[in-house]
Amino acid sequence: MALREILIVPDPRLKQECEEVAEVNDEIRELLNDMLETMYAAPGIGLAAPQIGVMKRVVVMDVSDEAEKRQPLKLVNPEIIWESEDTEVYQEGCLSIPDQYADVERPCEVGMRYLDENGKEQEIEADGLLATCIQHELDHLDGILFTDYLSALKRNMILKKVQKLQKTKKSA
Repeated sequence: MALREILIVPDPRLKQECEEVAEVNDEIRELLNDMLETMYAAPGIGLAAPQIGVMKRVVVMDVSDEAEKRQPLKLVNPEIIWESEDTEVYQEGCLSIPDQYADVERPCEVGMRYLDENGKEQEIEADGLLATCIQHELDHLDGILFTDYLSALKRNMILKKVQKLQKTKKSA
């Protein structure tokens, strides 16, 4: 396993649509493991492959809290197959938009189909934080960031803050 560099906005790869994975093989399993290690080290609760510059439909997540045993999900070609009409607002952040958070309204519950690390099709239903995380990470696979749900003014303020923080880090 290896830590991968997380891309930061405005990297253009974060706005690109990803391609489906043709086959779940050792290369994909290694990618999933590297992504999990990178996500835990960041620390974060989800990471999509385009966030490390890999333009494939691959996501990892783990919404367990620190007191619980880790419960990683490794998702290949995930897709939302249904969502509730009811919505709720969560304050979202993103490893590619460091230290910035905003309220985003999304469906409360979702159903998702995906391939696991062995290439076996799985389905899960989720609500709460897991449902939000699923929607956030799957958006990445289509080149959508949580800031795309915000007003232009708020989005631009966040992006300017990130760029300023990045300049400060580089000069330090």
